[in-house]
Amino acid sequence: MHSTKLRLVDLRQQYFMVKLFSFPLKMHVGAPDVPVVKEGKEVKRGECIAEPNGLGAKIHTSVSGKVVKITDTEIIVEANDVQTEEYVKIKETDNILDAIYEAGIVGAGGAGFPTHIKLKAQIPDGYIIANCVECEPVLRHNIKLIEENPGIVIRGIECAMKVTGAPKAYIGIKAKNKKAVQSLKNALKGRNDIEVSEVKNLYPMGEERALINAIFGKWLEPTQLPLEAKCVVINGETLVNITRAVEDRKPVIDKDITIAGKLNSGKESHVFFQIPVGTPIKELIEKCGGIKGQYGELVVGGPYTGSAQDLEKAVVTKTSGGAIVTIPLPEYKGKMGLLVCACGANEGRLRDIAGKMGSNVVSVVNCKNIVESKGAAKCKTPGE
Repeated sequence: MHSTKLRLVDLRQQYFMVKLFSFPLKMHVGAPDVPVVKEGKEVKRGECIAEPNGLGAKIHTSVSGKVVKITDTEIIVEANDVQTEEYVKIKETDNILDAIYEAGIVGAGGAGFPTHIKLKAQIPDGYIIANCVECEPVLRHNIKLIEENPGIVIRGIECAMKVTGAPKAYIGIKAKNKKAVQSLKNALKGRNDIEVSEVKNLYPMGEERALINAIFGKWLEPTQLPLEAKCVVINGETLVNITRAVEDRKPVIDKDITIAGKLNSGKESHVFFQIPVGTPIKELIEKCGGIKGQYGELVVGGPYTGSAQDLEKAVVTKTSGGAIVTIPLPEYKGKMGLLVCACGANEGRLRDIAGKMGSNVVSVVNCKNIVESKGAAKCKTPGE
């Protein structure tokens, strides 16, 4: 398989012309957050603007400016003309878990589960698994960061090990990413508590049970959680956010993201590092040269599990893995059957695509490997 072409776009020293930044109140599993600011309030980059209502995570503004609108779903901040990289630091804490909570860290790979909850697990005879697989095709920002700065991931793993008591950690990464693999091995030379586990280039290797099977050769049942294998699985970018929270007292206000698809700049994947949360994705697409001609959808996330979003409304969130501009969807006004897979698009997404093609859905069949678990579709053996 040919390697994905990559164009690196580092805009950490640049600020966009956009004035309005939108902060969705639900960037995590659980209920939407509750705003703790009022319209008209001046806020500084890094300041907390919403707090969890039960299961959730704090939200902080990524820009300095004025709160101009608050709705049931979002907080909109009008950014000042002049911005800096400085930020309001989270309060000093006595332990790592509190720092993670104060920083508003959630699963950055797309799931958005609050990390301070996940790391409450105690596994003194277990394992931390760093999920650095970057499972979805096209996405490249996690691998690029590992190539350049493996230490920031490793230090996050060390924090996770300390909190959970896990004596051992594995870094799951596709063997095809040779430069990133070597970067990690060089940084871990002489250590045996953290080990690089090279896995196959299969989809969905980043699924937790698939990764556990690749490392330990054992399948968990679809109803079982990683803890039943004495494992806590954490996304690589989430671990980076832990490092930044602990070392720099930085909240989650910036996000790494890949932009790709039908762009004037070609088919290369564009990696953006540390883009302010709330930035309109349309702005990033323009930085890549804009959309080439007619397009079909803007898919936010990966090509398999991402969702179609409005180009004019989509913004970078804590869980935005990527944004892909697709070709126009072909027209097919005939009858269509849907094959639903637990590892890819769900029935709702497939119906959405069929509808945009003008098709008439006449049948829906589940993949034979699907098992229903707590109302969700799970694959018996993802990746096989």
